[in-house]
Amino acid sequence: PSTPAPQNTNPTFTPPATTPTTTNEIQVLVGEVAIKTPEGQPPLPPELEQRIYDAISTKPGRTVTRTQLQSDINAVFATGFFSNVQAEPEDTDIGVRVTFFVLPNPVLKSVNADGTKVLEDGVINRIFGSQIGKVTNLKDIQAGVKELEKYYQDKGYVLAQVVDIKATPEGNINLVVSEGAIEAIKVAFINEDGKTVDKDGKPVTGTTRDFIITRELTIKEGEIFNKNTVQSDLQKVYGLGLFDDLNIGLAPGTDPRKVVVTVNVKERNTGSISAGAGISSSTGLFGTVSFQQQNLGGNNQKLGLDVQVGTTSLLFDLNFTDPWLAGDPYHTSFSANIFNQRAYSYIFDGSVGIGANNDQPVINRLGLGFSFSRPLSSRDTASLGFRYQRVSVLNNTNNAIAATDSLGNQLSTSGTGQDDLLLLQLAYASDQRDNPIKPSSGSVFRIATEQSIPIGLGSIFLNRVRASYSFYMPVNFLNFSEGTQALAFNIQAGTVIGTLPPYEAFQLGGSNSVRGWDEGKIGSGRSFGIFSAEYRFPVFNIVGGVLFFDYGTDLGSASAVPGNPAGVRNKPGNGAGYGIGVRVQSPLGSIRVDYGLSSNGGNQFSFGLGEKF
Repeated sequence: PSTPAPQNTNPTFTPPATTPTTTNEIQVLVGEVAIKTPEGQPPLPPELEQRIYDAISTKPGRTVTRTQLQSDINAVFATGFFSNVQAEPEDTDIGVRVTFFVLPNPVLKSVNADGTKVLEDGVINRIFGSQIGKVTNLKDIQAGVKELEKYYQDKGYVLAQVVDIKATPEGNINLVVSEGAIEAIKVAFINEDGKTVDKDGKPVTGTTRDFIITRELTIKEGEIFNKNTVQSDLQKVYGLGLFDDLNIGLAPGTDPRKVVVTVNVKERNTGSISAGAGISSSTGLFGTVSFQQQNLGGNNQKLGLDVQVGTTSLLFDLNFTDPWLAGDPYHTSFSANIFNQRAYSYIFDGSVGIGANNDQPVINRLGLGFSFSRPLSSRDTASLGFRYQRVSVLNNTNNAIAATDSLGNQLSTSGTGQDDLLLLQLAYASDQRDNPIKPSSGSVFRIATEQSIPIGLGSIFLNRVRASYSFYMPVNFLNFSEGTQALAFNIQAGTVIGTLPPYEAFQLGGSNSVRGWDEGKIGSGRSFGIFSAEYRFPVFNIVGGVLFFDYGTDLGSASAVPGNPAGVRNKPGNGAGYGIGVRVQSPLGSIRVDYGLSSNGGNQFSFGLGEKF
């Protein structure tokens, strides 16, 4: 029986189902094979006609079955150029003439994408542009769709996919893209088993308020889900220090083309209290109590209280920090503290002390302060603060206020051993490093100034300026282990204009100044300059090494400090140090251990957390 020639129908992208193979089919001898288009259609271009001949196995002089004809129809469909293919066998004197009636796809005029928000201009043209003006090939269209979906994947839009392909008889193709828009963002708490519900099926509850987590997220409702952005957001949430574990859960939204993002968090214990006791030469028998809460009221606010009670003193530090004021769009932080602190003075140390016995002085600071800090950009920050201190110079032996040292030099501006300091503080920092923890390139610039307001004892009027610049460059000198190698350089300087209490002088020498020297042993001045250079290299796993050189100078300003505390103690005013160090990565950060040799022949071990600069 003959198969009627197809009519001119609209293109369709669904080929007919393969006809099952049957056994004992009648085979007929093929005398001629012809290829035609439906009535009213232009003839096929030669190149398309040749593609059909290459695809079919029906040839003149060979036998053919109905199953083979169906296979040839499928093979022609598989070329991707045709929307309708049929075969008509017809008896002739020389055998059966098989005519393939084919309807080619229209010439492709345009490809557009509907429903896109993050698709960059030019991507569609780059993928499909070479096909415009040619007969539409469904295989090439499908290959282009896969390339488009890969483009989304490579950009981190892992939920994006082409959900439909719509074609018109005129040769226009519209790709319907579901990019994976975020319908809602939720927060859920998980227990030790990683479940969001307890054994009774009730949701696990937590302390942290939802907005503390969601405000750290870059992703927003209505935006397109991006894996890279989400991973970065999770790191920021983890960096809050409130959680032991967290992950992202995805669920379909009420609109199946959208997704509901759930941040699952496992809270850690954020509160602690401790107590202790001891004895020291300055305070005698003492007891300590420390209370810390890192998530006050579930608001990620920090509250701490440290108290030391001795037989002759009461020292304390009550501090509060809100790293992001609620409702503030600029990520402004606030911190405040009330304190009574006491520290050994490395400016007044050495052979000249207090009284006939040259007792060592200590500096006691009683006061309060607060500050605001906010980012100006992703790399720049600024801060503003006020601080008041009642500064007392005390005899370390009997805690008596000392007005002068054993040579009669005043230890305070007022001449009584006590001063009042009210400071307005401004600071700015620009961090251009590639990695703030282990930088190998980039730079950091910091500058800070303090302006005092003359009040109370001493009526101190000063302006202190201090600046620091660090620069990093990658190198590859040694091959102990894989990891970052870098040369790091730092230069810092500062000066004080106006009234300078001697205890506020810049001190030189020590682990955060010039290594290889004891604290403050190089000198103390109204001005200073320090240069440091390091070669940082990995050793193995979590251990790194450092070769360093430091040089510090008071710029000849020691005598400009009232009483010249460095000069009367025979401190040199400048010095260098060099040596080797070890860096061990730990949960607390990088543990720093340095061994330095000083230019005066001494040596010193120094310890700290984090890099020196």
